[in-house]
Amino acid sequence: MPIKYPKSGKGNKWTIAELQAIGPECKGEILPDGGGLNGEVMVLSGGAVSIKFKYSFRLGDKTPRFYCGTFPSTGLADIRNKRDRARDLVRQGLDPRLKKVAEKIESRNAVEAVLAKEEQRLAEELTIADMFDVWVMDGVNRKDSNKYIKQTFMKYIIPAIGSIQVRKLEYQDLLKIYKKLVADGKSTTAFELSKDFKQMMTWAEKRKPWRLLMVEGNPADLIEIHKVLPSDFTKERDRVLSEDEIKRLKNAFNEISQAYGDALKKYDSERPLKKEVQHAMWICLSALTRIAETLKAEWKHIDFDKRTWLIPAANTKKVGKGKQTDHLVYLSDFTLNQFKMLYEITGDSSWVFPARYKDGSVCEKSASKLIGDRQVKFKNRTRKLKCRVESNSLVVGDEKWTPHDMRRTGATMMQQLDVPRDVINLCQHHAVGSKNDRHYLLHDFKDKQEAAWKVLGDRLQTILK
Repeated sequence: MPIKYPKSGKGNKWTIAELQAIGPECKGEILPDGGGLNGEVMVLSGGAVSIKFKYSFRLGDKTPRFYCGTFPSTGLADIRNKRDRARDLVRQGLDPRLKKVAEKIESRNAVEAVLAKEEQRLAEELTIADMFDVWVMDGVNRKDSNKYIKQTFMKYIIPAIGSIQVRKLEYQDLLKIYKKLVADGKSTTAFELSKDFKQMMTWAEKRKPWRLLMVEGNPADLIEIHKVLPSDFTKERDRVLSEDEIKRLKNAFNEISQAYGDALKKYDSERPLKKEVQHAMWICLSALTRIAETLKAEWKHIDFDKRTWLIPAANTKKVGKGKQTDHLVYLSDFTLNQFKMLYEITGDSSWVFPARYKDGSVCEKSASKLIGDRQVKFKNRTRKLKCRVESNSLVVGDEKWTPHDMRRTGATMMQQLDVPRDVINLCQHHAVGSKNDRHYLLHDFKDKQEAAWKVLGDRLQTILK
């Protein structure tokens, strides 16, 4: 590259005016400024001239260069000062380039420290509501799309402790919520809520930023929910309807319908339980199906000729710890008759129990609500629910009954009719035997199941004749 010296001659320094006078025609020329500092003339795309200065120094058997700045964006004095500082480092046996890298690292570390401090400050302000929003989106996936969790948390947790910072949550805050639920007669809700809240906190303990806010422990671990619940509380229901109670239930269905039909003023009489729900109860009893499985039934899965009902895997629960699988129910005369009567009501729909205002099946909780409203003596309601029946017309014993109790009652009746335990479990779509049994013993006992459903249906026909 050609070398260009200042007007004062070789070995002298350039003046600012001389540098400003450099034109585009000098592109590529080297401008020595003394002390190892050299500028290189560069022309930008718009024709503007800039001069990049670098300091050359000896380092072992090499001659590296250190960038000192570009004129005119950097002043000539500043460029020379950078060269002087670099030269001092070289005299100390240091590489000025590494010094520059170190300064950048220090600067970056300082920025990162500030950002980390701000991130920590923001994390410390995270609340229980913030945690719930993240957990319900990414940390849990229930079959109902987390609908139940959202309802219970938004009703009991968020209003009470949602604004509390995670790091400030105490177990007493949770204890207060659970005790109030128990006092209000909602022990089951308290039990379920304590499990769900503990699941959320356990999930958070393993993840940032939540685990950093729980260094003093998980408050949910300190709650012994069984000490909060009544001594006679049991999560597992054991209600089984006797044969006499089954008869009384049938009579109650008929009597309410008769009274409503005979009433001159319908608004003054209790509206009877929908026929569809009545049939659903007898199906749960005679087919041992869950209420959700029953209410999601589609007519395309009912084969009247083959007397079968296919419950698709999507509508079933997992078998043991395995996966959801299809369940085939063989219809007894009793169960088949329920579906035939239902077909006269809803046969124009693709759903056995169609929803009223939308496409699809009714809500799986609808039947439970309708039946619970007619056993209000077992409720602990503090106010009248809008557009809901409140009576005791379906009370058939000293305990309330639910749709799921019908399934348990049917299974118990099978047991009383000497149906083998494994066959009853298969009829309920339960896992049977050990993991090895399920892997190697693959006979499905369909003939035994068909016989079991038949003997139960025959018994129910006799009882309700």
